[in-house]
Amino acid sequence: MTSFAFGHALRINPDGTKSFRLQNFFIGKEITHSGSNYIFVPFGFSGVTVNRTGDGLEATLVFPGGQLTRDLSRAWAIEALKNNYLMEVDVLIIEDPDPETGLAAVNTIAHRYTGQVTGGQWDNTSVNLELSSVLDAVGTDVPRRSLTKRVVGNLPISSNVRLQ
Repeated sequence: MTSFAFGHALRINPDGTKSFRLQNFFIGKEITHSGSNYIFVPFGFSGVTVNRTGDGLEATLVFPGGQLTRDLSRAWAIEALKNNYLMEVDVLIIEDPDPETGLAAVNTIAHRYTGQVTGGQWDNTSVNLELSSVLDAVGTDVPRRSLTKRVVGNLPISSNVRLQ
């Protein structure tokens, strides 16, 4: 029987030259994805939705903020906000992990999200970073279209419409 699981691979590019690579599925292990090594860091990724107009909405990365990591996470989050870090998240479909190593032979990319850190908040339990897509700045009405006879055919001129 084939089983599927979902994980995330996160690339953080603070200055465009160096990058950090993190994954949140294989606990305590390092994996190879797209030719690069990713270390385990517990984080959550959520909120990616695309509506029917095609504009991307904000996504959120959540990192634990326990006693040991709180100060480091907070300092790192402030730096990511000030410098508008660029982050890419691959949502992975992980097929049948090997029972001995726990690693999967194939990680299929279900979705790739690229966003820039535009906001954040933290408390005693977590550090949240908000990512915005470059499409957010464009708007939902580009290109602007209107209903015309050429586009959709004859348009009704009254509210009394019957379908036959």
